[in-house]
Amino acid sequence: MVLCGNKVDVKNRQVKAKMVTFHRKKSLQYYEISAKSNYNFEKPFLYLARKLSGDMNLRFVEETALVPAEFTVDLAVQRQIEAEMAAAAAMPLPDEDDDNMD
Repeated sequence: MVLCGNKVDVKNRQVKAKMVTFHRKKSLQYYEISAKSNYNFEKPFLYLARKLSGDMNLRFVEETALVPAEFTVDLAVQRQIEAEMAAAAAMPLPDEDDDNMD
């Protein structure tokens, strides 16, 4: 199972990387993606293919036929997202059990 956070292309995104802890509590892989800009779109699929095949060196050999991106995530924003994800992964998990989904 893979958990994906979408809409990383939105400037005033309400959910910040440090707020996303559910995947860590449940030992799930998590990716920040943007369907609008095609940012990281392939990562969840590659992760699942590697897990299902048992081959962690598996890679996609052809580009996926995509609709051109409506929006571009620039390199500075990509680096910021990656830095926020790394900082969030280093934060201790909250003690309260706030991940109940009613």
